[in-house]
Amino acid sequence: MYLPGTTDLTKDAQVVPNPQSARPKRDEVSLDGRRILDIVLSALALIFLAPMMLAAAVAIKLQDGGPVLFGQERMGLGGKPFKCWKFRSMVVNAEARLAAVLASSPEARSEWEADHKLRKDPRITMLGRFLRVSSIDELPQLFNIIAGDMSLVGPRPIVPAEVPKYGRWFSRYMSVKPGLTGLWQVSGRNDVSYRERVALDILFAKRSNFKLYVYIIMMTVPAVLKRSGSY
Repeated sequence: MYLPGTTDLTKDAQVVPNPQSARPKRDEVSLDGRRILDIVLSALALIFLAPMMLAAAVAIKLQDGGPVLFGQERMGLGGKPFKCWKFRSMVVNAEARLAAVLASSPEARSEWEADHKLRKDPRITMLGRFLRVSSIDELPQLFNIIAGDMSLVGPRPIVPAEVPKYGRWFSRYMSVKPGLTGLWQVSGRNDVSYRERVALDILFAKRSNFKLYVYIIMMTVPAVLKRSGSY
């Protein structure tokens, strides 16, 4: 995969410089333009996707009577935590189910510690699997974008438990807002190793500009339709 104005992504991600030696340049006009686009495009998307989101909400409620939305603390700009919203794709007692699985399966525990994900996650419902594969579960994050906690394009919104995995690079990660989509989403999603995910997040923070913002938005549609790395 190639990005506008960059070399091969993998090579570029491996040579991201020391975070103190090459801070990303900030173009205030560009940042203002992206914020305006964030609001306008998110509002239009909410209007256009309202019937789909309503159908998803009704289906989740009818499934087991549990909450429609799931809010989880994620790390935002400047390291400030915020509640990131998704359509609930898991069983109601998901945390207890995860604890039981990790306690009984060394393989699952090893996978979770490495990637913070389970390829065969027993917590995900049948409806939830469809919502995840189609990326419909992430649509409530459009409200996070309008509220200013997220951008349409940015690094993955990570949970506090993932911060140690970023090490000295976390200061670079939190220099931009997390995004609904980003380099990870258009580069294979869960087919990408965790180390590569971190590299992609840091690479975005380093190269963040309006041209890359537009490029990733354009690449998101075919990536979602292709559904590669979604589970």
